Amino acid sequence: MNAPKTLVANHPEDRKGRLKDLGGSESDHWNNILANQALQSLWLKNSSQEDRDKQSNAILAALAGIGPKDELEGMMAAQLIAAHNAAMECYRRAMIGEQTFEGRRENLAQASKLSRTYAALLEALNRHRGKGQQKVTVEHVHVHAGGQAVVGMVDPSGGRGGAKTEDQPHALGYAPREEMRSADSRGQALSITRDE
Repeated sequence: MNAPKTLVANHPEDRKGRLKDLGGSESDHWNNILANQALQSLWLKNSSQEDRDKQSNAILAALAGIGPKDELEGMMAAQLIAAHNAAMECYRRAMIGEQTFEGRRENLAQASKLSRTYAALLEALNRHRGKGQQKVTVEHVHVHAGGQAVVGMVDPSGGRGGAKTEDQPHALGYAPREEMRSADSRGQALSITRDE
């Protein structure tokens, strides 16, 4: 029977972060593994040693260029590179002159899926980094008794076309729930004009 093995996390020798620009971690073991995973996503079967070296250096440059700031960004960076490499290989295979119609269609379909995966990963990375957030500032909103304020794109025509929302200086709509009473003491109901 094998003796139990002890694994050590956060060992001081591992936490130097010399390769942090590749994997986003202070752990050089992590950064090394991640960089190797990205390198293994390359299709090198028909490449010369010189081409393999160039491709490997390009992968490491891409990781450093993406500049992961933590382990999550490192994983997304490696997956971005892998999705790109796989998509490009599928596009390459689809363009082979002797390729059958079915083979071309399948390779293009896979390339398309990989390209969508790449775009989703890029969006996730940007969201993680805070680049995908929008800021909405609403000022001076008055909602009177019996009314509702709507913040967002409002179609004043009720979906029938007509006025364009880009012509509106605001995006507030008023939807009354009941009759509005006039300000006079008799409490007369105000008539409300509607587009019927």
